[in-house]
Amino acid sequence: MPLEPVFAEDLGNAPTSSSTAQLSSGAVSIDRATQRLMGIRIAAVEKSSATRMLRVVGRVVAEDTRVYKINSGVDGFIRETEHDSVGTFVKKDQKLGSYYSPDFLSVASGFLAANASVPGAVGNDGARTVPFPGALSKQGVSSIQGYTDRLRNLGMSDVQIKRMADSHQLPGNIDVVAPADGFIVSRNITTGQHFDHDMEFYRIADLGRVWVVAEVYEQEERYLRPGSLAKINLSDRGRPLSARITDSLPQSEAGGGTVKLRLEVENPRFILRPEMLVDVELPVRLPPAVTVPLDAVVDSGARARVYVEHGEGIFEPREVETGWRFGERVEILHGVQPGERVVVAATFLVDSESRLKTPASGPAPERAAKGPAGVAGHMAAAKTARDPKCGMPVDPAEAAASGNTLAYRGSTYYFCSDKCKEAFQKHPSGSANEGPGGGR
Repeated sequence: MPLEPVFAEDLGNAPTSSSTAQLSSGAVSIDRATQRLMGIRIAAVEKSSATRMLRVVGRVVAEDTRVYKINSGVDGFIRETEHDSVGTFVKKDQKLGSYYSPDFLSVASGFLAANASVPGAVGNDGARTVPFPGALSKQGVSSIQGYTDRLRNLGMSDVQIKRMADSHQLPGNIDVVAPADGFIVSRNITTGQHFDHDMEFYRIADLGRVWVVAEVYEQEERYLRPGSLAKINLSDRGRPLSARITDSLPQSEAGGGTVKLRLEVENPRFILRPEMLVDVELPVRLPPAVTVPLDAVVDSGARARVYVEHGEGIFEPREVETGWRFGERVEILHGVQPGERVVVAATFLVDSESRLKTPASGPAPERAAKGPAGVAGHMAAAKTARDPKCGMPVDPAEAAASGNTLAYRGSTYYFCSDKCKEAFQKHPSGSANEGPGGGR
């Protein structure tokens, strides 16, 4: 259907009161009925300090000081394994399997010989003897200690070393035992498998206490202190778990503008499992600041503005400088004062209305034709112009210097970037502003 122009004077909502004379050119007047129709809401600018809840997603990982690796110290082959599936809970010194390696024979024989030469020697946590004077005793103890360390280095557990010392017999196999209570999180061996030196047999994690890694923005991290408490929520658990931010330095994510925090969580019933995703609530105490709702700010990237209410239904655009953004609030460093009222809903509709009512930044086509020809003449007639694609104010001199000008249908247009110029060339009829110089 054909479109017909509608002007503010026809609607009766042009700013006519004397109070609007002191306001900027972008001020608009919108009556109460139109405000309700557009869904416009007003709220006061506040200055206060508050505790806000930062909600992020965290990932459960095993605490690295509670992860144990079982490696081989020799070459050999696996004779058997038992009760060693991934996810199985094992106790300290529980046997997981056994293997054979000829490298143990000579060392184990030397250990038994040294044990036999020292009366009262036992083979538990290092060799111990019944104390008696004489160089033979000290030399024998040192010899037993050396053989014990070599057996440990090859992969024999203290439990099997003590059993061998008590029985005075060479073992047929070397037992693989759990070094601590925990869950098997990795298993790399099977019965009959040949393995090489330093191969990892198992990895066991003690999940009695775990970490939760949460990712937050860098500007939010400054308000989170080591030792602060947090809550871990699980979708299928009604009661949250208590967590504490660790003293470790947060790890930065390259190019992402975020950091990773570690939280310690006691996990006695093993509710939290590695790689589980959980909801994390971090209480943040914000310093006193002037704030407005996030929806009140129109941010074009280069600048930000809000619309301040002046009198009955009159709204003035005000450029502001923003600070931190937290949740649904944003800090205003300069531009508004506590107690002033700003638009907080349908802000972009008010912004569009303000742009439509902003006076043209360039002269009319007929007047431009009478002035000096070309770009220089248009620059002399107008100090600023408006980009016909994005509506941003443009300095004609800077646009001409960078080559971002275009003559179209007898008028000269100025652009803020090559991108807007190319877009205008492709679709000049779909421009936001159709007047010369980028204005209406």
